[in-house]
Amino acid sequence: MNELRVIPLPSVAMVKEGDDLVAMFLEALDASGLSLEHRDLVIVTSKVVSKSEGQVVDFDGTEEHKASLIEGESARILRRRGPLRITETHHGFINANAGIDLSNTDDGTAVLLPKDPDRSARRFRAEIQRRCSVEVAVIITDTFGRVWRVGVTDVAIRFGRRETGTGSSGTNDATGRVLEVTEVAIADEIASAANLVLGKAEATPFAILRGLDDAYFGDGSIKEDALRRLNEDLFR
Repeated sequence: MNELRVIPLPSVAMVKEGDDLVAMFLEALDASGLSLEHRDLVIVTSKVVSKSEGQVVDFDGTEEHKASLIEGESARILRRRGPLRITETHHGFINANAGIDLSNTDDGTAVLLPKDPDRSARRFRAEIQRRCSVEVAVIITDTFGRVWRVGVTDVAIRFGRRETGTGSSGTNDATGRVLEVTEVAIADEIASAANLVLGKAEATPFAILRGLDDAYFGDGSIKEDALRRLNEDLFR
């Protein structure tokens, strides 16, 4: 792998419930003077997936209502500090306030995470391949905080035909030492790189990553491959 390109695709319209997200992606692609290539990796922000699927709810702006929304989207509340909740969502994600987002949405509303990001990514990928006859991968991203680190970064909450790691464990490093536990979170690294070009205040919900080696493509699951199991988690 010599070069990677991450290409932002500004959307031509704001997304609302029932919109054809694939059609909007293809319009943004065409407006940028681009066409899909074999083994392109398509990045889609979770917010536009949620909006298109109707995961937008009324919100009255009170802390009581916010807490109620968080409780409804959480399997467990792990920590509390003032209005902040560290939660485990029904998907199995550990994040702040169950991923509920109040930015870039109409006043009086809140955006929830997609109900089933796996299904959303599979459908998105299948529709692209049906309409364009090209093999692509799809990553749906969202913004998470991280243990021990200040600031947030984008991570993959779903990938279609992507592996999360490089399979480094058992191979050798540059000095010949065996890599016992190294497993690189490729999907999350791609998501965070894409965030640099997507931006939070801009209507840019799509991006394309080009140049990823074929070795990184394959079937994968965030739940099975990226989420740390409870018996391996030192913080729960």
